[in-house]
Amino acid sequence: MHNVSGLRAGFSSDFFQSPLTVKGHGLPMDKLIVDIAEYVHHHRINSETAYRTARWCLMDSLGCAFLALNYPKCKRMLGPVVPGAQMTGGCRVPGTTVELDPVKAAFDIGTMVRWLDYNDTWLAAEWGHPSDNLGAIMAVADYQARVQKQPLTMRDVLTAMIKAHEIQGVLALENSFNRVGLDHVLLVRVASTAVASQLLGNSIEQTQNALSNAWIDGGALRTYRHAPNTGSRKSWAAGDATSRAVRLALIAKSGEMGYQTCLTAPKWGFQDVLFKGQDVVLSRPLDAYVMENVLFKISFPAEFHAQTAVEAAIKLHPQVASRLDEIERVEIVTQEPGVRIIDKKGPLHNYADRDHCLQYMAAIGLIFGELNADHYEDRVAADPRIDALRDKMVVRENEEYTRAYYDPDQRAIPNQIQVFFRDGSHTEAVEVYFPVGHRRRRDEGLPLMKEKFIKSVDHFFARDVAEDIVSLFCDGDHLDRLPVTQFMERFAKSPTAVEKLLA
Repeated sequence: MHNVSGLRAGFSSDFFQSPLTVKGHGLPMDKLIVDIAEYVHHHRINSETAYRTARWCLMDSLGCAFLALNYPKCKRMLGPVVPGAQMTGGCRVPGTTVELDPVKAAFDIGTMVRWLDYNDTWLAAEWGHPSDNLGAIMAVADYQARVQKQPLTMRDVLTAMIKAHEIQGVLALENSFNRVGLDHVLLVRVASTAVASQLLGNSIEQTQNALSNAWIDGGALRTYRHAPNTGSRKSWAAGDATSRAVRLALIAKSGEMGYQTCLTAPKWGFQDVLFKGQDVVLSRPLDAYVMENVLFKISFPAEFHAQTAVEAAIKLHPQVASRLDEIERVEIVTQEPGVRIIDKKGPLHNYADRDHCLQYMAAIGLIFGELNADHYEDRVAADPRIDALRDKMVVRENEEYTRAYYDPDQRAIPNQIQVFFRDGSHTEAVEVYFPVGHRRRRDEGLPLMKEKFIKSVDHFFARDVAEDIVSLFCDGDHLDRLPVTQFMERFAKSPTAVEKLLA
């Protein structure tokens, strides 16, 4: 056996204490990567609106995570990669007793937040869910605070959330990755890599190196979001992306090199290989625009292009529920993305198929007068009235709706539903332009978002723990000052949560 201590003595102490830094190729780093790294490390957020919205976003994302823990298919994704590979004293996963390394913890938290398709949304040329980045942010913050003894507060977490939202959302404004078949979790990986690197204490050069590797990873295909392959990967793909981001940030921290023209290199760069030679651009300066304008899913766990359609359907429910057999047709008028992404005919094979089908979601609203996650399960989908009603639906685009959708001053998601009966009568055409979670309906939506959160924790945690958790979000200044370690420990006290996770 080798004498390890003897081998070690042959090297200077600096070899073990400082990472080797592998230099790049002497070229200037792509400007987009430089701009993102500069923003993450040096830009000061002065928007109190952004911080206030970030608190709501944190609250809502955790509520989504706790709701997801009621579903066995989500729970089976959580915990150590192999039995026994926990990290005692490591990162905590809210609502469980699991302690993990930051890479797997990011996967678990990100997967929980995303599982039910109920967290926040950003709609642009590319869409996505910016709170998906919370997996990396919470895992790395807890790791730094608990293991590395960094005095991080929840204000640091909120700042990282604002910046991750901004990077993902601004990149989505004009770069339509979905049009070339790439999935929006690419942007989760890029945004999470940037903020995770900064939280880990990396230098700005190391953050640039990490970001270059995030782009070199390419992008996941959208195969799993579209028929005939729609499947449950869309519920854990963001967790996977955010965990990969933490891994890349840690690799950069060890001194691994970056790739200066990973985006722009002729023939081999991201733009030429995967983006049809188009430039990837930041269409506006990075600040706090996305967090200030983010959309919340408050009323329904439904793909966001259908949120207003479901609201319209539920308004029509009292007029049609007793006349389902008399319906001749249902006309749904929507925006172009609604037609392209969620207009589905024919068999729907699973939960993921159904929560991305405009007709299915509208049918549930018309028949039941509500929509929740259980309505996507097989036992509900077996109701013959649903497919019978879907067969009578006609979906078409309204170009005015599409213009309002892409208008940056509106960011509308319009839908209209009208039901026609065989006797020649019909309902009124119910039009909803902005969903409850839109900035224009904040006053209406915030009380409902609080109610959504309270229900999620009250259902999952013991009453005294639930009340303690809710109290965290009653005082914004107190939440900002709270050490990350104290915030995270609030979610690991509940025997109810342990019993449910291990059931």
